[in-house]
Amino acid sequence: MSLPETFKSVHYAATQSGPRLIVLGAVHGNETCGSHGIRRLIAELDQGDVRLAKGSLTLVPVTNTRAYNLGQRGADRNLNRNLSPTDAPQDFEDHVANWLCPLLAAHEVLLDLHSFQSPGVAFAFMGPQNNDGPLEPFRHAAKEEALAARLGVSRLMDGWLSTYALGVERRVALFGDGGGRQAQLNTDARYGVGTTEFMRAQGGWALTLECGQHQDPQAPDVAYQAIRNTLAHLGMVDETAPPLVADIETLSLYEVVDKLHDDDSFVRAFASFDPIRKGEQIGLRHDGTPVLAIDDGCIVFPNPKAQTGQEWFYLARRSARLA
Repeated sequence: MSLPETFKSVHYAATQSGPRLIVLGAVHGNETCGSHGIRRLIAELDQGDVRLAKGSLTLVPVTNTRAYNLGQRGADRNLNRNLSPTDAPQDFEDHVANWLCPLLAAHEVLLDLHSFQSPGVAFAFMGPQNNDGPLEPFRHAAKEEALAARLGVSRLMDGWLSTYALGVERRVALFGDGGGRQAQLNTDARYGVGTTEFMRAQGGWALTLECGQHQDPQAPDVAYQAIRNTLAHLGMVDETAPPLVADIETLSLYEVVDKLHDDDSFVRAFASFDPIRKGEQIGLRHDGTPVLAIDDGCIVFPNPKAQTGQEWFYLARRSARLA
């Protein structure tokens, strides 16, 4: 059954003041684990099985309704790129952004629930460390780290926006900054701004939880437990705070490699976090040029279906964050 294309959020407010938390599902329409986890919690809140003790909680089971109805990542484009309000909407995602951005700005904490295409285990994305730089200035790193370490996953990663901006510089050099709208978006550093980056720009803090592969039957449980852990960690429910996850691995993205031709190909099937050695061949360009790893680490988000001029895969390496 299709949902209406109108936008819906469910809001709960306790009598006692506290954090303002928003949780999103289905920012990408084919990533439904968050939707299932959020609906499970809504039922428990409505039945009184879970009680909000402090603060306010906004739950959005389906953020991109048209993409969700279509069962695909986006309706007209990727909602989790170039996220900002606009006075001249050009596509459905622009209309979503005009509703979603003010809603995000009214909160201080965001948990955004996603899944991924290739096989792999759940992990969380954090923002940058505290900084006053021009790309993504930030001052709530300690809060993000504390929650990330209690979501229930053992792998944490950062470096998204800085690595994306590096890719944009290369695209501009290679393709220029003209062309159609998608080409213009691909060569705009703001296209790397999604829900969490927008939230940080409003003075809040945020985490993205990748709950597992799209069809993983455990992914909805990962999403649900992460919401419950977040509520307990923030003191919004009268429950024992979740413990730190043991043996956390921290990684930083440092490289993005774009697909430059439809016939570019991987040398084998890769899954996110497959280990990669410096100099190892990852792919082959259409002209026979090998694509090699520039450092030891792992591959992240390998996408054999990537379009020309867009991200083909990322590379990450271990970091000392949270050490």
